[in-house]
Amino acid sequence: MLCFAIIYLVWGTTFLAIRVGVQEIPPFLMAAMRFLVAGGVLYGWMLAQGETSPTTREWISAGVVSIFIFVLDYGLLFWAEQRVPSGIAAVMLAMIPLFMVLAEIIFLGTQKLTPRLALALLSGIAGVAVLMSRSLNLSGAPVDKRGALALLVGSMSWSLGSVLTRRLTLPFSKGMSSGTQMLAGGFFLALTSTALGEFRGFHPLAISRGAWFALLYLIVAGSIIGFTAYVWLIHHESPTKVATYAYVNPCVAVFVGYFLGGESLGMRTILGTLFVLTSVIVITSTKVPRVAAPLSVGDPAKAEGS
Repeated sequence: MLCFAIIYLVWGTTFLAIRVGVQEIPPFLMAAMRFLVAGGVLYGWMLAQGETSPTTREWISAGVVSIFIFVLDYGLLFWAEQRVPSGIAAVMLAMIPLFMVLAEIIFLGTQKLTPRLALALLSGIAGVAVLMSRSLNLSGAPVDKRGALALLVGSMSWSLGSVLTRRLTLPFSKGMSSGTQMLAGGFFLALTSTALGEFRGFHPLAISRGAWFALLYLIVAGSIIGFTAYVWLIHHESPTKVATYAYVNPCVAVFVGYFLGGESLGMRTILGTLFVLTSVIVITSTKVPRVAAPLSVGDPAKAEGS
């Protein structure tokens, strides 16, 4: 119960923490700090538990995957939350299961497109359209187009990264695989931050305690505690039950953003969220014909909702 509460509530609240932090800390730099610290702690902990350090091939594979999952997904999420409310960002990222299904159909051939899945995909697309459309007479402003596009690209890149994990050699241990990917992701995020010039004009002493606390919350609660709870659950509960975080997190994020972040909760947000969550629930609960495919050597750190 405690572990489910953590992945439901903690991961749902991380979206608001990101929004608080990026108001003062450059987005890619903040993401880099989060994953370098969290990845370093997890990597060191796994070594202390007797795990062997990844091989050169595994480090390279982790680096490739981390570009899609951490730089293009998390990096764009942090960037987009400068423009998009945290609750809406969570709803947009809930599209990840939709893109993962498309990736399995197109690239892996491990799923077949059924009428039920087709309707689920259309529902997800309709949800995004509601959130972005300026022609619909709904309360609440449409989502910023650049922010929405960044979130959609991030969702697609996460899906492609997940496809790559089935083709590349990663550490067998889930903890070591995740720690390795977080470290690699943090490194590439730092390079991206440097290339974008985020270090220029960044003065740590000028950052408020609230922003630093938001970063600390993301590192400790969101990454270290949240991932530990997730790993425990996938060893003790069915994957179907654990996967319910995918549609609980957006609901938590929307309400936390409304009650604690002062974000609007109009008909546009409610209707778009219902469409997207309907898509996610149908996709994650549908048993579809699958074609056997080779499994990856290790699982990625792809569980976290934010």
